[in-house]
Amino acid sequence: MVKINENYLKLKAGYLFPEIARRVNAFAAANPDAKIIRLGIGDVTEPLPKACRDAMIKAVEDMGQRDLFKGYGPEQGYAWLREKIAQFDFQARGCDVDPSEIFISDGSKCDTGNILDILGHDNTIAVTDPVYPVYVDTNVMAGHTGEANDRGEYAGLVYIPITADNDFTAAIPTEKVDLIYLCFPNNPTGSTATKEQLQAWVDYARANGSLILFDAAYEAFITDPAIPHSIYEIPGARECAIEFRSFSKNAGFTGTRCALTVVPKSLVFKASDGSDVQLWQLWNRRQSTKFNGVSYIVQRGAEAVYSEEGQGEVKALISFYLENAKIIREKLTAAGLSVYGGVNAPYVWVKTPSGLTSWEFFDKLLQEVNVVGTPGSGFGAAGEGYFRISAFNSRENVEEAMKRITENLTI
Repeated sequence: MVKINENYLKLKAGYLFPEIARRVNAFAAANPDAKIIRLGIGDVTEPLPKACRDAMIKAVEDMGQRDLFKGYGPEQGYAWLREKIAQFDFQARGCDVDPSEIFISDGSKCDTGNILDILGHDNTIAVTDPVYPVYVDTNVMAGHTGEANDRGEYAGLVYIPITADNDFTAAIPTEKVDLIYLCFPNNPTGSTATKEQLQAWVDYARANGSLILFDAAYEAFITDPAIPHSIYEIPGARECAIEFRSFSKNAGFTGTRCALTVVPKSLVFKASDGSDVQLWQLWNRRQSTKFNGVSYIVQRGAEAVYSEEGQGEVKALISFYLENAKIIREKLTAAGLSVYGGVNAPYVWVKTPSGLTSWEFFDKLLQEVNVVGTPGSGFGAAGEGYFRISAFNSRENVEEAMKRITENLTI
């Protein structure tokens, strides 16, 4: 008889975003004339930068010529893209990252889950709460947790609350943990981490032989020069951290799919027999075995991000979404809501009013003003009583949504 992976049965009834889609679709079916504005899922709305489009068109033309045609590419990514990333994203900030330590992929969401392939099953795992659900759910799927309690917390995970009560700061655990998921600028709260805070985490990881899995998918939205963009700006991070990045939010590649993971060759941990093992070798083998690489066409588009034209267009995109976030933050604050984030990040984190739960506020927004956001409880127990609103939308929709909320929502 076929046996299934019963770890999947431990998962909550539905992944957060499909559950949002289910509720929105049900409402839309019952109210066909409602003009719904979706500020929930963090999907971009503005067109790809022209520099990227032009590069991809040229790459398609290359594929029509025998002497320029590309079949299977390197599983790690083409050298010309990895070199640009190393130069512009890391070395320009003083980070010692070699192109060979950069692996091109089809998404940070994939990589933050796939990284578990090279890590053991008996690690103690710490996550912030609220948290990007993929970090938790992929560990559940891999059998690294027990069952969930009534608050949705899984046995076997160490939860680190980040709320208004602690100024959204991830506190160093008092116990020893092996794997640490950190995401800054944070999804969903929009909070950031200072160099001093990240240095404390690096010092902890090195002292305890821990590994930091650092998600920097939103680093491009940092405007404060004092806030680090990469964990590798912190001394010692090359000995204890893997970093994930994406072209999705800075250059609009959510539907195009291109991202990267940095695995320093200096990351060395012990095997059960006491021998030293380089994580770079394991990840390189994993990718070579299970992944055929991102298409040549898409990688040429990503490379164009680093052209002079591309840099200007990406900067304009980021400024556009940050202005959306500013409008959301200011309008909701003026409406009397407690609002956080939305400064160095594209997400605004709102305290639900009048004691409403996260899902109650979701339903209220949908039904009263036809606006969709994301319930904070979907990101973890500490997210209950909060609500995430995304700045990824058109200016017209953002302004209309804020008008509806400030003028028509009963708070």
